[in-house]
Amino acid sequence: MASLAAKVRTPIFTTHPERRCGRVSGPVKKYRLGFTLLELLVVLAIGSLLVGLAPPAFDRLREISQYRDTVRAIVVGLRQAHQQAMAYGQTVNFRVDLASRKFGIEGQTLKALPASLEVRTTVGSQEQPDNTQQADIAFLPEGGSSGGTIELVRPSGAGVRIRVDWLFGQITQQARTP
Repeated sequence: MASLAAKVRTPIFTTHPERRCGRVSGPVKKYRLGFTLLELLVVLAIGSLLVGLAPPAFDRLREISQYRDTVRAIVVGLRQAHQQAMAYGQTVNFRVDLASRKFGIEGQTLKALPASLEVRTTVGSQEQPDNTQQADIAFLPEGGSSGGTIELVRPSGAGVRIRVDWLFGQITQQARTP
């Protein structure tokens, strides 16, 4: 009886120093590990460009966010004052204090206006010309109000005009173009 012998080839790439790439068969190539100086310079240039552009973009994003939050807070505060006047049967004042740059319903905590916004108010037919006065829009229990306008102007000149109707106390807003 003749015995059959077979030759078995086992992979040795885990221990063989020239076969680190994981291939078992084929020609063996030596690979360079690491980065070239040119590749590192390109990565550093892109990183410095991103670092240079990020702060102005974040400042603009913060200014836009503050503007939107302020407009929303003023409109909500005016609507709350209108509803409270009708619900409780008493006059409720919404105050814009131009001297301390705050706004809100009188008797409650006033919220601060961002420094980047210019604020102009008109109550009834009297515009508040300088930053030393308070503008109060009174909401009456019958649903009317003293009427008025609050303008928020961004540094670019654009902004919003929030109007309170004197007859029905209705609050509307419209874009203000520069």
